[in-house]
Amino acid sequence: MDLEALVKRQREYFDSGVTKSVEFRLEKLRALRAEIRRKEGRVHEALKKDLNKSDFESYMTETGLAISELGYLEKHLKGYARPKRHLTPLAHFHGKSFTVAEPYGVTLIMSPWNYPFMLCMEPLAGAIAAGNCCILKPSAYAPAVSAVIKELVEAVFPPGYVAVVEGGREENAALLEQRFDYIFFTGGVKVGRLVLEKASRYLTPVTLELGGKSPCIIDGTADLKTAAKRLAFGKFLNAGQTCVAPDYLLIQESVKEQFLELFETAAKHMYGEKPLENPDYPKIINEKHFERVSGLIEGMEVRMGGEGNRETLQIAPTVLDGVTADAPVMQEEIFGPVLPVLTFRELGEAEAFVRGREKPLACYVFTRSRETERRLLSSLSFGGGCINDTIIHLASSRMGFGGVGMSGMGSYHGRKSFETFSHEKSIVKKYNWLDMPIRYQPYTKGKERLLKLFLK
Repeated sequence: MDLEALVKRQREYFDSGVTKSVEFRLEKLRALRAEIRRKEGRVHEALKKDLNKSDFESYMTETGLAISELGYLEKHLKGYARPKRHLTPLAHFHGKSFTVAEPYGVTLIMSPWNYPFMLCMEPLAGAIAAGNCCILKPSAYAPAVSAVIKELVEAVFPPGYVAVVEGGREENAALLEQRFDYIFFTGGVKVGRLVLEKASRYLTPVTLELGGKSPCIIDGTADLKTAAKRLAFGKFLNAGQTCVAPDYLLIQESVKEQFLELFETAAKHMYGEKPLENPDYPKIINEKHFERVSGLIEGMEVRMGGEGNRETLQIAPTVLDGVTADAPVMQEEIFGPVLPVLTFRELGEAEAFVRGREKPLACYVFTRSRETERRLLSSLSFGGGCINDTIIHLASSRMGFGGVGMSGMGSYHGRKSFETFSHEKSIVKKYNWLDMPIRYQPYTKGKERLLKLFLK
């Protein structure tokens, strides 16, 4: 594919002005949502093939979320796109101040393999709502989903408006050599750095949705039975291949044994005594990642699970006990169904442990203590999170989602998606019936005194 020609074609389409019509955008959001509903079964089949996701999990975490986000943007788009009035300073008398949201132009969305449909469609919804043209680059690691996305997009949009580029590293590199007006990337830190480096050539603004080692902190006051179920859900969903999955557990020493027994019971209730025989248990995306995650288990004290099936690329829900801060499993994001367990006596130890590492994409706290909740929310920096639950903050169009520091920059979902893909122009409209002479030379002491009254 001639990528330079494709970008040029999209720029010409954008310059025609057709995407700036709010009604046009609404029509396309509706059309995309309708096409997702028509192809829902095909998408689920592809997710089953690439990740062994069940229909239920596919709808809950992929197609259902995309449909919901599109519906939310449809409902609120007219309000988002309307010019916003702002108070006008006295120094600008007589005039009015307002801001206008405008699309950036031609955008690039690069999506990952772990939620290959949702993490492609949700940013696309924001790009369309804001009035941009867009090139989508799905992950080559999820080829079945990538093919369905291409088919779906081509059924709704002309390529000059929205296009899909399939392929691997070669296509990624070629795309990053093109000039875009905005780049939205979801993936790992290593590639995120490369995206930022390439974007700097043209000073292209970028959103980076990355990851990191997201902690789960449980103190002695927590409802342990509920915490066990909710942590098991968040950790083992999609076989742990979730950017906001709880990466490791920090638990107060006094309740560790009681909690781990409840956690093992909860995991077995969800996935069965033999999870590798559960037809709804997802697989690791490929052999490379299977080997990497399996390697993190080797030599560790396995409290639960630990077994894997190389033929199906599945690894059982696993708990590692006796983990130390310098263990290999604590040196990288796990991105698999493996939970390392560390303990603390006083809350300050857990606080210091998290603060001594890179800022995570998420943080989860289980406690009944309002003081613990207040203290950790105040002292720890992270992208977002939950009190007494895991990962559900991601599934809301009413709040932005994004990282901080090494876990990313920028945010999206709902209004934030519209704002991310829009430039906000600030405008002052002055009226002609009065023209204050204070700003014009000659400058006098009287004008200076008057100026200080305006600007004090």
